[in-house]
Amino acid sequence: MLRFTLRQIEYAVTIHDHGSVAAASASLGVAQPTLSAALAKLEEQVGLQLFIRHHAQGVSPSPAGLKFLAEARNLLAHAQDLQRDTAAAGTAVEGVLSLGSFATIAPAFVPQLISSFMALHPAVSIRMAEGTQDELFAGLRGGQHDLALLYDVDMPDDLAITPLTAITPYVLLPAKHRLTRLRQVPLVALRDEPFILLNIAPSRVYFSRILEQAGITPKVAFSSPSLEVVRGLVGQGLGYSILVTRPHGDHSYAGDELTIRPIAEDVERGVIALAALKQMRKTRLVSAFEAHCVNYFKKRGSSV
Repeated sequence: MLRFTLRQIEYAVTIHDHGSVAAASASLGVAQPTLSAALAKLEEQVGLQLFIRHHAQGVSPSPAGLKFLAEARNLLAHAQDLQRDTAAAGTAVEGVLSLGSFATIAPAFVPQLISSFMALHPAVSIRMAEGTQDELFAGLRGGQHDLALLYDVDMPDDLAITPLTAITPYVLLPAKHRLTRLRQVPLVALRDEPFILLNIAPSRVYFSRILEQAGITPKVAFSSPSLEVVRGLVGQGLGYSILVTRPHGDHSYAGDELTIRPIAEDVERGVIALAALKQMRKTRLVSAFEAHCVNYFKKRGSSV
């Protein structure tokens, strides 16, 4: 028999989202003493301290609370699914989807994915956030993201991965570089060239590995976590880079012309994928968005 109610779960999740009982009270329209009492009762019933109280500074989830709240958020989503099933005879795709995206992937694909999905399902709203790989992992585990769009590199065992597309990396050169005369660039030709590294995990490991597997120790002249800063440094003639994401228009933000060349050798491709926590049963909304992403990349002619 259940020892707690969905109302208590809703209160706890709202307190987590707002960071304090006072802010959650204002959002829900429920008196603070009522929320505090419900939270205390929930913690007693589950035998966990879900939050750490900070005097005059709100609350933060405890380590045990973080795991409980992620499961609780999933439980609420399924309860909402059940409620919509009853009202719509099981056909509606509605609700709020929280999508995290790796920072370099987001500009190239996320706006189109969101727009095309919401055109099909106007009752859906989507919250999106960009981040590093580690931030996306934390967001999935903490219940902040339902799904994360990222590169399938060094994935932990607790995530379920749906590959979407594989993209071949390329060499980025200044417009007047001597190697632009080649239609394809052998990696060995880059041995003595200064390297501009996209310094964000897992990209830095992936791009360095491509060179090291060709027997080249990259001579890193500059590094940046920003794709556009890397492109700008290359545009100024300060070195070459190896990238996967290719923005539309081969010019830097400053207007410097850039040259793209394929890598002559067969190298490891970058696989874009959707990740979700294995332990979370997918809602109809999550499953619909996942299927939409698969179909979107299939129509683009991409393969995995």
